[in-house]
Formats: sequence, structure tokens, C-alpha cells
Amino acid sequence: MRRKLLFGGLLATLVTLFTAGPAMAQEAPTIESVSEAVANLGTTTNLLWVIIGAILVIFMQAGFALVETGFCRAKHAAHVVSTNFAIFGLGFVGFFFFGYAFAFGGFGSSLIGLEAPGSALIGSGEWVFLWKGGFAFSGIKPEMLAATCGFFLYMVAFMDTVATIPTGSMAERWKWKSFVVWGLFCGAIYYPLFAAWTWGGGWISQLGNSAKLGFGYVDFAGSGVVHAVGGAAALAGAIVLGPRIGKFAKDGTPRAMPGHHIPMALLGTFILLFGWFGFNAASTLSASDIQFATVATNTAIAGAFGAVIAMLWITKRTGKPDPGMMANGMLAGLVAVTAPCAFIQPWAAAVIGCISGIVVIEAVFFIERRLKLDDPVGAIAVHGVNGTLGVLYVGIFSSGMYGAGWNLTTKGDAASAPGITGILYDFGGLGWGQLAAQAIGVLVIWTVIFGVVFTFFKVQNSMTKGGIRSDPDDEVAGLDLPEMGVLAYPEFATGYEISGGGAPTVPSRGPSVLT
Repeated sequence: MRRKLLFGGLLATLVTLFTAGPAMAQEAPTIESVSEAVANLGTTTNLLWVIIGAILVIFMQAGFALVETGFCRAKHAAHVVSTNFAIFGLGFVGFFFFGYAFAFGGFGSSLIGLEAPGSALIGSGEWVFLWKGGFAFSGIKPEMLAATCGFFLYMVAFMDTVATIPTGSMAERWKWKSFVVWGLFCGAIYYPLFAAWTWGGGWISQLGNSAKLGFGYVDFAGSGVVHAVGGAAALAGAIVLGPRIGKFAKDGTPRAMPGHHIPMALLGTFILLFGWFGFNAASTLSASDIQFATVATNTAIAGAFGAVIAMLWITKRTGKPDPGMMANGMLAGLVAVTAPCAFIQPWAAAVIGCISGIVVIEAVFFIERRLKLDDPVGAIAVHGVNGTLGVLYVGIFSSGMYGAGWNLTTKGDAASAPGITGILYDFGGLGWGQLAAQAIGVLVIWTVIFGVVFTFFKVQNSMTKGGIRSDPDDEVAGLDLPEMGVLAYPEFATGYEISGGGAPTVPSRGPSVLT
């Protein structure tokens, strides 16, 4: 029976081919049609690659939530994890309605099916403000919609990383309503501002054309555009909020406030490492660009070396390996390698990881002991300090093997250079020009961008009744119930009163009941 079915199917196929022969001969493929089909397949594959990358970066939100919640105290756990959850939606809404058009209204990439950038944007050195519109996806050509959606999804994931970073430095004392305003502001204005000047083809990216400084500002996956910008917000927020109650003694000596769940924080770090491959490798925007293999490996190398050196360095400093510092060492290495990961050799990724493992520890100590700032998770040291160094590493360690024509640079020495070149591989002075362009980017982040976000928090603090900081009694008791209406760990809430309806209520005064 089976043989009869197979024979019948084969016979039907032959009859079809015989009778349709002339028609098929008329539709024989041409070189042009084959080339178009291959190009379409390449675009589709690249777009799929970007979507997979976006999914990995979005999954990093879970890593951030676990890291920050684990490093904070149990009485604030529901509040901290909720800020990490809610920021995705808040930033997303702001980016959808305004931020995407602000940052990438003139961006184009034929790799994923977008139009090539217009001459009014690239090469002129001028910053184009909302050049092509795109508010809430308005005005998008039908044939461009799929590519626009794919790129939007990838970029919105990067934006949410920026928005999330201050939730760590401002944890345990940030009023929920004030946090909500930050999420919308970050998605609509704060992140898009520097992104427009750099990744959107704005004036900082065009320093290679306008000022003959290397290839202009280069940041492959966001050490500056994402991490340093987020770190600047973390610093500004920590300054405006002030330290947690009890963090510093009267003489200024910092007191330890241990996180309640170190295993949770370390699990979150591994999730971040996993998602980081989408963060960095998918930034090629092309699955056929085999440089993504180098990018992924450099990313892992820097993270691994950062963790190991942090373990050794904190053991030297305190006598113990400190799991929290190991986690921050890995994260610091990942942050620092994010900008140069496509342009450096693996040995340089290892060096960057080693430097990061030491710098993050010293930065944590300096910020806490010298500046007297309270950062519960070390966000300023991890993202702000190491993100800044990552931007500069592009102008130091880049080998010139990749990145020719970056930022559509057409003027100066960069036009004939093989690729992004740092001072260690100097090509006719190009390396110093590249380092100068990177330094200008850093200067803008820590003056203009920091000024914008510091002003935002100061104005918000002055215009909000009671300021943007939670009520002192709520902070002492724990923000879970007064701010969120629920307890993360109700079975341990023995110090809370039980109301008639069976719901726990916060004591009006008294010490913390959950530590």
C-alpha cells in the first residue's frame, strides 16, 4: 500500500512537470531575479538576527531585576523589583510616542531593509532634529514598516537599559510616583538626546568629517550611549536623593547595609551575561557579518577576566572574595568592552576585563568613602565609570581590522584607513584623532547630558510635594507596603500589624521590621 502511494505521488509530479514545461521555461530565472532573491533573503536573515538580539537584550531586564533586588534589603524587595519591571513599559511608551523619532528619525540601514541615510543627515555634520517624523510610527512607508519595527524593538531594549540603571543607585528611597515620571522622561527625551548625536548620525558621529578626528565618535554597542549615559543619571539621582537613612554615621563613616539575597543577585548577573551577547553581537545588524563571532568572544573574555580579577583584588583588599564584588567585576568588564568589542583583538578584551575588575572596586570605595554617596548596587561605578572608560578604549585598543567607512566618514585620513584605529595601532596619526573624538563624546556625557538629567531631578524634586524621596517613616519600615501595597515576604513580616481585613499595615513609627 505504501509503495502504491509513493508511486502515485511520483507519477502525479511527473505529469505536472511535463504539462507545465513550456510555462516554466518562460519563467526561467535571470541573473537579476536571482540577485534580488539573494538580497531579499539576506535582508530577511539580518532582520531576524536583529529581532533575536532584541529579545536577548529585553531578557536582560530580568537580570537587572534580580541583581538589584538581591543587593537590596528584604523590606524593599517588592518596590525594587517593581521599578525594574515597570521601567520597561514606561520607557517603551515614551520611546514609542516621541523618543524613537527624536533619536533615529534620520537613521537608515539597507542591511535590514531601511532606506539609506539621506544626504541632509550624514556627511553634513549637522544635527537633524526629528528629520523624518515617525511619532508613534506615523508617516512610515508601508514597505519600510517591518524594518522600522525591527530596528525600533532593538533600540527600545537599549533605551530601557539606560532607564533601568538609576533604579539601582536610587533604590530603597525613591518615591514611586517620581520614578514613573523618570521612566517616561528617559524614553522620550533623555536617552534619545545623546543617541541622536551619535547613533542617529548627529554631530558627534560626524567629527571625522567635520573635524577630521578619526571616524568620529565610535561606540559599537553602547558603553557611552547606553551605560555612561545611564551612569550619569544614576549619579545625578543619588546626589539629589541623598543617602539612605542610617547609611553614614555622624562622622561620615559608611555603614554596611547588606543585600538580602546574594544568590538572586549572582543569578541575575549570569542572565545579564547571557543577554549581553544580544547587546553586543547583534549590533552588527547583519548575520552575514562574521565579525559577530569576534564580538561575542571579546564580550565573554572581558566579563570572565573582570570577574576573576575582581575576586583577586577584593580578596587582597579585604581578605574575602566577596560575591557581590565578583558580580560587579564581571558586569564592569562587560560594560567596558561594549564600545570597542568589534574593533579589538581578544588580548585587548582580556586587558580591558582586568582593568575593569580593579577599577570597579576602587570606584565603589571612592564613591562611598570619599564622595559620601549612597549607591546600593554600585551602578555608578559599574556603568558610569567603566562605561566612560569603554568609550576611551576605542581610541586606544582598536586594531584597524574592522570598521572601514564607519559613520560614512569621507574626509581626512580616515577615508583611506583600513578601519577604526587606536593609538596602539596608530595609522598616520589617525589613532590620536580617534581618541580625541572619543574624549569629546565623554566630555559631552559628563557636562551636557549630566547637566540635563541633574536639572531634571532637581526640578522634579522642587515641584513634587515632599520631594522625590519616600517618606522617612516608610523608608525605615520598608517601602513594600506603603508604596506598593504588598510585601515581598509576608511570612516574615512579624513586625507588621494585621488589619481587620487581614492585610498587614505599616507601623506608624519604629525600627525596620524587615532586614
